[in-house]
Amino acid sequence: MKASLSKRILLWLGLILASLFAGLPILWLLSSSFKSNANIFAVPPKLIDKSFSLDAYSSVLSDPVKVRFFINSYFIAGIVVLITLIIALLAAYSFSRFNFRGKKIINTVIISVQAVPPITLLIPYLVLVVKLGFYDTYLALILTYVVFTLPYAILMLTGYMNTLPKELDEAVLIDGGSRFKALWKVLTPSCVPGLVSVGLYTFIQCWNEYLYALTLTKTNDMRTIPIGIASLMGQYAFEWNQIMAMSILGSLPVIVIVLFFQKYFISGMTAGAVKT
Repeated sequence: MKASLSKRILLWLGLILASLFAGLPILWLLSSSFKSNANIFAVPPKLIDKSFSLDAYSSVLSDPVKVRFFINSYFIAGIVVLITLIIALLAAYSFSRFNFRGKKIINTVIISVQAVPPITLLIPYLVLVVKLGFYDTYLALILTYVVFTLPYAILMLTGYMNTLPKELDEAVLIDGGSRFKALWKVLTPSCVPGLVSVGLYTFIQCWNEYLYALTLTKTNDMRTIPIGIASLMGQYAFEWNQIMAMSILGSLPVIVIVLFFQKYFISGMTAGAVKT
């Protein structure tokens, strides 16, 4: 009995320490966004002090250039999620329900693309984007992000669709329905957890991406939140409180989406990993 109690105490202590280790940086980020630059690095440090102010948030939200960063991130991430889900759903249906020549080769190519580090393709993509005339446009980032998110999306949705019995869509075909009707009316509603998990993954990837957003654009009219945060780091001074405020505002959509769709995300990830 004593040994069991000791184990529980040690477990709770470990969980508390792990929570503090994970949560303190977030608390520090949040508290710093309400301070002046002079008090952020005060010694001893304080999570809350007398300089509490909303000036950093006001400066960010009242600046059209900074607001533009948020609009760009929402627009690009939303379009990429939509395109990725549509293409991945159609591809997953094909891989799950049909046997055709070259199927294994295509699967191998998809997995190979997923295994390539994105940084190794930066220069080739830059050259391609410039040659096509897409440099410093939404299209440059949207097409690039779709290429990087699509392999994972296809693999996950194929695995999830493989867990659904073929009798579901076969029943629609027997009743005289088309393949498209079977996919749209029967399989798509059943794939909601998988679609949510893939959409969430895609959104986070686009929202947080920095390297390609910096390389494939040159004006603030096209750049996203990560570039906007980096732009607050000047040569001689850093706007630390605005950096913290912009980081908080940039993190909120992802946090809200994860909390709201957490149940679907977990079930979609586990189902998609069971059978491919």
